[in-house]
Amino acid sequence: MCGIVGAVAERNITAILLEGLKRLEYRGYDSAGVAVFSNNGTLERRRRSGKVSELEQALAGEPLMGRLGIAHTRWATHGAPCERNAHPHFSGDELAVVHNGIIENHEALRSRLTGLGYVFVSDTDTEVIVHLLHHKLKDTPDLTIALKAAVKELHGAYGLAVINARQPDRLVAARSGSPLVIGLGLGENFLASDQLALRQVTDRFMYLEEGDIAEIRRESVQIWSADGLPVEREAVQYREGAEAADKGEFRHFMLKEIHEQPKVVQRTLEGRLGQNQVLVQAFGPQAAELFAKVRNVQIVACGTSSHAGMVARYWLESLAGIPCQVEVASEFRYRKVVVQPGTLFVSISQSGETADTLAALRNAKELGFLATLAICNVSISSLVRESDLTLLTQAGPEIGVASTKAFTTQLVALLLLTLSLGQVQGTLGEGVEAELVEELRRLPTRLGESLAMDGTVEKVAELFAEKHHTLFLGRGALFPVAMEGALKLKEISYIHAEAYPAGELKHGPLALVDSDMPVVTVAPNNELLEKLKSNLQEVRARGGELVVFADEEAGMTSGEGIHVISMPHIIDTLAPILYTVPLQLLSYYVAVLKGTDVDQPRNLAKSVTVE
Repeated sequence: MCGIVGAVAERNITAILLEGLKRLEYRGYDSAGVAVFSNNGTLERRRRSGKVSELEQALAGEPLMGRLGIAHTRWATHGAPCERNAHPHFSGDELAVVHNGIIENHEALRSRLTGLGYVFVSDTDTEVIVHLLHHKLKDTPDLTIALKAAVKELHGAYGLAVINARQPDRLVAARSGSPLVIGLGLGENFLASDQLALRQVTDRFMYLEEGDIAEIRRESVQIWSADGLPVEREAVQYREGAEAADKGEFRHFMLKEIHEQPKVVQRTLEGRLGQNQVLVQAFGPQAAELFAKVRNVQIVACGTSSHAGMVARYWLESLAGIPCQVEVASEFRYRKVVVQPGTLFVSISQSGETADTLAALRNAKELGFLATLAICNVSISSLVRESDLTLLTQAGPEIGVASTKAFTTQLVALLLLTLSLGQVQGTLGEGVEAELVEELRRLPTRLGESLAMDGTVEKVAELFAEKHHTLFLGRGALFPVAMEGALKLKEISYIHAEAYPAGELKHGPLALVDSDMPVVTVAPNNELLEKLKSNLQEVRARGGELVVFADEEAGMTSGEGIHVISMPHIIDTLAPILYTVPLQLLSYYVAVLKGTDVDQPRNLAKSVTVE
């Protein structure tokens, strides 16, 4: 989403700021701006609605020259995309701020600051930061001390950078829920929301941690932790092997992307969680108003993305109390659709160019839906451009044809949507949102624990080396996860695999079960566990071999014909995300044993842009 770049140097830094913004264009944005303490001793800025190229043209016509500056690309959350809402924001003619994230208490702060005589010229939540900081500077001339005081009054998520014409030797920054990285140079230092923005000027980086405040000068960097104590953060040298287009230490892109999931899930959550609730404005400036009118949700997607939508149906109906339908796009676009009043149309796509999903969106616009929302990984895609609201997943480039990290970030995005709808409509149970927000913060760590089972799953994969068919079973929201597991296995190992709700075994699939038909099951410790155990006994009674990914508290143990892989315990709502990971690993290691082309399986394309 939004991007930040800052620099303090002994050379003109305008070109560096502009290049940094260009490197952040992949994140999605609707306006861009830059502020520089110019060589004539004044703070000046240029802002433009639209692309960075528009800002570049403005700078060509009215150049800025200076050694201290900040720049920003904005994705609108408060206020429409326009020049007056673009960052940087000023207070007076001496203080400038750029900000990623959402300030939840901006209305109360705006009212208070207005009473103190400040005049607001934008509709953004960010402008309260710069005026609040200006007010704090009246009590202390030191910018860093003033920032430390100001952030104590900010509720929500922020990554921000500030420059002051009265202290032109430094820029200061603060991080809470939105990432910031310092780039270390020789006689110059930099700041950005993503190290990608700074790779043209340095290969050494220092990552701010939650709650950190930093003072960045040409020759020094000082950092204070959330409790106000001076701290040192490790300087890390960037290695070319970390590029998305390089497999690095991994044998295949797919395995690399599976192991990236804790990081990209964390990235997808950043800037979207408040202290106890989801920040609804992350979906766009009109989101809260639109979400209040939603009475139904229609999800349309293809392949892996449709499985994410099926999981979301369970969440939307059980948590938010909102009816939901899920349909594959290739069917939706060719049938007569009856649209219920107040229906939100949600499209899901990794690429945002999936032909059937895009056609379904265009069809939906003629059918009278309340609004359209895209969940997508590519900010400049057609799906994003043509939807009313967007939530970008932050999976980064996904090279392997079989989707992995894009799927789990889609699930995270859909849970954020569920909680946002329930929050706005007041349908969530007491304490539910706060509990799930806390569990979401822990999710990257849980995913890391799941990935630690890599060696165990690799060994279990040997059971499938000579098999030609497999059944996957799941119950409740884990049934779509079983479907995704079956899809992954067939995509890259070419083993015929099918998924069923476990309760459907006796209605047909049980006829297929024998010693040559392994059955893979996902078994979290929930209210359906005992029924699932009974279903598994039906398999064993017919000689079927079971592979069970079971909660460590489920009371299941390995035995003859039963291979139990113990999973970390997790809250039931998040189980679909966690249990996806070992199924991805299983399909990967089976494919390696089969000797197939893991990253580019036969007959398949990464982005299906034709019907």
